[in-house]
Amino acid sequence: MIELLKQTIAALHGDMVSWRRHLHRHPELSFQEQKTVAYVIERLKAEGIEVRDGVGKLTPSSPGTGAIALVKGTKPGPSKCIALRADLDALPITEVGKDAYCSLNPGVMHACGHDAHTSMVLGAGIALHRLRSEWSGTVMLVFQPGEEKEPGGASLLVKEDVLNNPKPSGILGQHVTPELPIGKLGFRSGAFMAAADELYIAVKGRGGHAGSPHLCVDPVVIAAQLILALQQVVSRNNKPGRPMVLSLGKVIANGATNIIPDEVTIEGTLRTFDEAWRTELHALLPELAKGICKGLGGDVDFTIVKGSPVVKNDPELTARIRAAAVEFVGEENIVDMDIRMGAEDFAYYTHVMPGCFFRVGTGNPAKPGTQSGLHRAEFDIDEDALAIGAGMMAWGALSELARRRLLT
Repeated sequence: MIELLKQTIAALHGDMVSWRRHLHRHPELSFQEQKTVAYVIERLKAEGIEVRDGVGKLTPSSPGTGAIALVKGTKPGPSKCIALRADLDALPITEVGKDAYCSLNPGVMHACGHDAHTSMVLGAGIALHRLRSEWSGTVMLVFQPGEEKEPGGASLLVKEDVLNNPKPSGILGQHVTPELPIGKLGFRSGAFMAAADELYIAVKGRGGHAGSPHLCVDPVVIAAQLILALQQVVSRNNKPGRPMVLSLGKVIANGATNIIPDEVTIEGTLRTFDEAWRTELHALLPELAKGICKGLGGDVDFTIVKGSPVVKNDPELTARIRAAAVEFVGEENIVDMDIRMGAEDFAYYTHVMPGCFFRVGTGNPAKPGTQSGLHRAEFDIDEDALAIGAGMMAWGALSELARRRLLT
């Protein structure tokens, strides 16, 4: 069966490249993926695959920009189900390079590889549909919106309870990774990726003429003190050996050479692996900020937007999918991954069902952009990875369905 699947995937590789390039040219931001999901649905329905659209509603009145598809095997046997997940959204980045398929949507780019994820799950689903007489059970294809933006499309699908008919026994997800060479697959059991929260801070003072600072309460100086103090929480309050990141990526004072502003705004992210410590930080950080700002004559509004939890790879499912990967690409192409401080809303699925989130190598020194980091304007992938990722998702699904058939 594995050779038949590889042949079917190989025959679809040209289509997957075409799908990925179309999606790359026409990226859409989180929860705005109407054309993206319509394109995916069109491909699925052309194959005769059952699709449910309109899922992943950001608000009750907004159009859902996700879709659920069911690929059903026709071989006699127990009706089990496994889910495969793809994310649809792009990022607010202006792309450079890739003359053949550069983004046509100014300021929006698939800089995180979601176009590849979507094409690979689409390819896996179509390959499984074409081989449906060879297996039994159901493979659920989950095309979700809004991975890059809170509250996270995965949380909406979980809240809408759309992954329940039939209910999957587990879910597989993948992410392209330029740091891994093409052909490699990366796995980690247990906690894999961090919980992520957004920080929004407004340091308030009293503005005025820069030549008369004694008549002002300078929020720039207060903000500078606060930024350094917040970093000391990482180095002084956090237990050594407990992973944590606090990064402040946006600071706006908006004064001038001769103007002290009334307010400085700061935005950043908090990444943790320990839920108890995360909760403690949600109380500690605003309290610390309030004390510093009050002590220097100012004030502060400190808002924490709670994001996705830790990605928890189910140990048993991950061990089985890793073993399936060995069958598919060989032990020499399997990499054991370290924890990552990046976040993924795939985490929401892993808190309601067994999940396995793995990495697909896309780096190739011979191909420009493929070793660029994620979320960069020049990011690209080696498109040979499309066949590897699609094939691994399909083989992982078949392996799970076959295992459960044997145990029934």
